[in-house]
Amino acid sequence: MQPHLIIRVHADLRLGLGHVARAIAVEEAWRALGGQATLAISGDDRARRVGSGLHPFTDASLPCEVLDLGTSSTPPLPKELIAKSKVVLLDLWDLDHAQIEAFRPLKVAVMEDDGDAHESADLLFQPFLEGVAFPDHPMKLLNGRKVRPYDGQHGNCRILRGTRFAVVGTAALGLRPKRQPLQPLAVHRLLVTFGGSDGAGLAQRSFKVLERLVNEDRWRGTCTILAPMEIQAKAFAGCSIHKSLPNLTQLLPSYDALWCSAGVTLTEALCLGIPVAAWGQNERQHRILADLAQASACFDLGVGSEAGLEITTKALEQWLGPEGQDSRNEQSRDGRSLVDGLGASRIAQELWALGGGQ
Repeated sequence: MQPHLIIRVHADLRLGLGHVARAIAVEEAWRALGGQATLAISGDDRARRVGSGLHPFTDASLPCEVLDLGTSSTPPLPKELIAKSKVVLLDLWDLDHAQIEAFRPLKVAVMEDDGDAHESADLLFQPFLEGVAFPDHPMKLLNGRKVRPYDGQHGNCRILRGTRFAVVGTAALGLRPKRQPLQPLAVHRLLVTFGGSDGAGLAQRSFKVLERLVNEDRWRGTCTILAPMEIQAKAFAGCSIHKSLPNLTQLLPSYDALWCSAGVTLTEALCLGIPVAAWGQNERQHRILADLAQASACFDLGVGSEAGLEITTKALEQWLGPEGQDSRNEQSRDGRSLVDGLGASRIAQELWALGGGQ
């Protein structure tokens, strides 16, 4: 019997589809080890699409079993599903102790937690929320297990920290350049995207910034803005506006730089060595971006809904132009060193071990 994993996700206006994309990548890595998985999803209309078995970004069918749990974020799992599984991975953004205990007797792993709920779990993957870069050494032996600086403990929960556990799909890994890309003197093609829902309405604010830069002849590049909620203005010269772009990952290398939030597209851009300017959609994302910026992996522009547009315009003008070339080269180099594209495989292997090899 093949080992079985449950991946529990939620999709709504606040979360978008980044958690689902991460779940699909982990499922693929789990399947490569010889296991089977069920993707259990709740949420709004976009969750219904995934719950019907369709990929969130294409018309392809998902290669695993999918369970639609409805709109509630805390529905119980069917007893028969729990009975055939030993491990569940929770990627839900918000959790409490009671929610985690509801999955017992399964082994419980959690993807990201900035509270203390994970102390009720067995394993926590913390790729961003406790820093991004941890060395491999010094190493010590603890109860016969090799423990490195990124491997910690909170209560009974083992914690694996840093972007070695940041997830990208196989498409991004396949597009990863073999050599360090050299950035152009100035950005000619810019992609702007703040997620599949853009719940914070950042596309409209970014449009105002770029419109001013172009109209005042302070930047002469072209930009593609993804605006799922649309933009209430006519596109300016060199600007194209789309609600979405199919196969976005495949298109990323055709852009010189990205302006995005702290989601799956950011992680893919780091893996590919594409420089990123980033607006957080909330304070939690801003903490992530601040740590990445401290590691020289991105250009942190603050919380987008609160950022002053005058300050943002000036900062972006410098970053997009010749003055920003050195910074963009550093971000390309250091982003690739942080996200090597193997995070999903590492997570799948840790989940496999958590289940006792099943």
